[in-house]
Amino acid sequence: MAWYDEARFYHIYPLGLTGAPQNNDYSEPVNRIKELTPWIKHIKEIGCNAIYIGPLFQSGSHGYDTTDYKLLDSRLGDNEDLKKFVKDCHKEDIKVIFDGVFNHVGRDFFAFQDVKQNRENSRYTGWFCNINFWGNNEYNDGFSYENWGGHNLLVKLNQRNPEVINYILDVIRFWVSEFDVDGIRLDAADVMDFDYMKSIRGLANVVKEDFYLMGEVIHGDYTRWANNDTLHAVTNYTLHKALYSGHNEHNYFEIAHTVNRLYDMAGGNPLGLRLYNFVDNHDVARIYSKLSNKAHMIPVHILLYTLPGIPSIYYGSEFGIEGNKENGSDASLRPQLNLKDYKDATDKNPLTKVIAALGKIRAKSPALSYGGYTQLQLTNRQYAFSRNVNGENVIVVVNNDDNDCMMTLPSNSVEEYVGALSGERIYAEGGNITVNVKACGGDIYLPLNDVMGEYKPVDYSKVLKEVEKQAKKKVKEEKKDTSTLPKKVRNVPYEEMTVEELQACIIGKMRNNGEVTDEMKRTVMENVYHDSLVNWVKSFR
Repeated sequence: MAWYDEARFYHIYPLGLTGAPQNNDYSEPVNRIKELTPWIKHIKEIGCNAIYIGPLFQSGSHGYDTTDYKLLDSRLGDNEDLKKFVKDCHKEDIKVIFDGVFNHVGRDFFAFQDVKQNRENSRYTGWFCNINFWGNNEYNDGFSYENWGGHNLLVKLNQRNPEVINYILDVIRFWVSEFDVDGIRLDAADVMDFDYMKSIRGLANVVKEDFYLMGEVIHGDYTRWANNDTLHAVTNYTLHKALYSGHNEHNYFEIAHTVNRLYDMAGGNPLGLRLYNFVDNHDVARIYSKLSNKAHMIPVHILLYTLPGIPSIYYGSEFGIEGNKENGSDASLRPQLNLKDYKDATDKNPLTKVIAALGKIRAKSPALSYGGYTQLQLTNRQYAFSRNVNGENVIVVVNNDDNDCMMTLPSNSVEEYVGALSGERIYAEGGNITVNVKACGGDIYLPLNDVMGEYKPVDYSKVLKEVEKQAKKKVKEEKKDTSTLPKKVRNVPYEEMTVEELQACIIGKMRNNGEVTDEMKRTVMENVYHDSLVNWVKSFR
């Protein structure tokens, strides 16, 4: 089988993690990517064996407005720095895939600059979609063009132009020869031309053994993109949504229905549809922020590592950090982190310890990578299934309730199991096993003979205690942060309120719409301009 069938990914947004400036002045390279070197050891310690990193190449701002596909973003360093990073990962048997932003380019891309300069006479007019020299835009180019997502910062490539196709294929060859990259994640794959993707797949089949193509697809019939002609795998946004909402609403039926539908889509074959599973990434809120009950971090991650598909951890989420989109910005989802702040996390941070244990379990169990999926039991609050391959039968149980529960499940002729997280030994009686599933928890039961002595119990009750501790601390900080606000707000028009009353009203309205983060509160408290606050509070519906 290919390496990616047994992958456990770690996802890095490098411009954020290294604290690079938000805008690129194209000055001399600064080797920030070297700051990722200590993370390689950490990534291996938590059981990951592959890294998805990007965007990496020269751009004007967030990385998705590419200006040079063959040059590492100068905010991260130069090509030698990236080459060394990939080489260091390979020394630790960690594969690396890059973000391939091949749907659109930035306005500083050489071909678009030529169009700006030479207009109709540019040899590159056919590289872009729907250029109209009778139109205009907010940049006053004197022409308009098709963009991506309504943003003229992102100029859409004409993916049916043979020159564009050959250019991108040459970029991929360069990435392999220059950096020895192991695969590519195709950004915005769900809006890319299928023949374009087939050309990329044709190159992937020969450019390097087991060269992996994974595409960003939000919804739809995933087999349209993940098949023998286009991509190897797609992002599993369908499961991502089910995992957090299924726990927030105590509804395991949503998760099980999603899994069954995807498994049917795969033709009942775990490799019939390769899925890239995740609970958060650089575009969506952190899982810790999304969960109403933070204790559900345990069953959520058990499912991430045991359901059909390849699991992925987004940098920092293994520590339980928070992050929400704020004021339309993704910046808080992509923070700068210093690994020294999380020293010895695999020993001292209970959540990190659990995720590391799950990575080890996944690595040691072929059934979790290749096994078929069979649902065993399902209620709103309890869920059990098995993964089976070549006689290895693994039973997974999760519980989103605040109380322990008992479950009786078929043992599939295995006489004795051990809980890979709990260390509990379970004996089959009458073809069944009966297990006690902890509140807001779960376990992975492996045939005892296959794993004897390989796993140490992980006490995730410490995670629950830490969650409770952090929740109390947060409530205390919230009270402290708003202590200067008035206890009562006068029933007068906003224009007649004081600054403090307006701040209190805004925070109150924010709370009505959901969780109020520390950053959101700081933004309100730092605004002391009366007219601005009046306009702000009136903007709520």
